[in-house]
Amino acid sequence: MSKIRINMLSSADKVDGQGVGSAYLEQVALVRESKLFDVHVNDKGKFDIIHSHTIDPINYVKMKHNKGVNVAYVHFLPTTLDGSIKLPRPAFKVFKRYVIKFYNLADHLVVVNPIFIKDLVSVGIKKEKIHYIPNYVSKDKFYKMKEKDIIKTKEKYGLENDKFIVLGAGQVQTRKGVKDFVECAKKLPDMTFVWCGGFSFGKITDGYDELKTIMENPPKNVKFLGIIPRDDMNALYNICDVLFVPSYNELFPMTILEAVNSETPLLLRDLELYEDILFGNYLKGKTNKEFIKCLKDLRDNKKLYKEYSKKSKSISEFYSKENVLKLWEDFYTDIVKEKQNILN
Repeated sequence: MSKIRINMLSSADKVDGQGVGSAYLEQVALVRESKLFDVHVNDKGKFDIIHSHTIDPINYVKMKHNKGVNVAYVHFLPTTLDGSIKLPRPAFKVFKRYVIKFYNLADHLVVVNPIFIKDLVSVGIKKEKIHYIPNYVSKDKFYKMKEKDIIKTKEKYGLENDKFIVLGAGQVQTRKGVKDFVECAKKLPDMTFVWCGGFSFGKITDGYDELKTIMENPPKNVKFLGIIPRDDMNALYNICDVLFVPSYNELFPMTILEAVNSETPLLLRDLELYEDILFGNYLKGKTNKEFIKCLKDLRDNKKLYKEYSKKSKSISEFYSKENVLKLWEDFYTDIVKEKQNILN
């Protein structure tokens, strides 16, 4: 049997610090390990599958003229754009309509969290074309480091070795909960709060002016490191004592999958979207008061800390390379066979 030819379409890796880019790079690298596929990136020619990772207009045109199978990754919904980018209302409406049109053009959609299937159906997309395959992170790139390397990394970023370090990671935008991150830091001056990420969308980022002011004048115990190259992020997950994700809206943050490979405990906003993908293996809160209590408990209770470090490890083990690759192999093979049956 000849290999299935796949053309991966994406512009997600052009800007550092975006989870979409990380997910794209990991998925392509993973699928390339399979003997079943011949994988190309942004190439020309005939392919059995076009898999679009981003919603660029050029990808829309390519899918429209493709005689093979069209697959689109759903990394965001029209609703998750609220709190991410700020556009004039008419332009925002047009953009949201385009997103739905793009998803409708695809023969198959892949979501990274099953909870969002119903949201896609609610905007007119057929349920039978939506498939759930989780994100994946390589354990070769994200792993638990040795203590001596952790100490060196703390020195590199000017962090005291004996401080309890709280890490936030992601684009600096309103929906990521950056303001809550900083407010919690103000109430916990004996901890160090570090945020990795910047304005990937530039000045059209929602809340840009206010967030820029916060970044330029942070509390003494808060460091904004800006956009960090992905190759450097493993070290930052290792030097922190907890990954704090106060986001109001997500699909499946790559930061979580990256951090759990180093067995770092998680503190997340109490959102329904995490329930089916993280299996309760995290601390959660709804308010800053609750977040602060969780952070204090993690710092002061060694037994609790060890428990949630083990829970992060269990998340990491569930999303193994073997499990996720098998899902992709079955999915790609099935949709090509389905297309061939229709043509025959």
